[in-house]
Amino acid sequence: MARKAMILKAKKKPKYSTRLVRRCNICGRARGYLRKFDMCRICFRKLASEGKVPGVTKSSW
Repeated sequence: MARKAMILKAKKKPKYSTRLVRRCNICGRARGYLRKFDMCRICFRKLASEGKVPGVTKSSW
C-alpha cells in the first residue's frame, strides 16, 4: 500500500511530461502497472479472477 503523500504527488500535473508517475487507482502501487487497465498487476489479477474486468477470461490449455 502506497503512502497517501506519494499518491497525491503522483496525481499532480508534472512540470515535464517525462516526470509522470502512473499508479494503480485501487492500491496506489507504482510498479507492475498495466496502462490498458489503469491498475497494477496484483489488483488486475484479483479482479480478473473475480470476473470484474470486462473482456478478460482466465486462460487454460
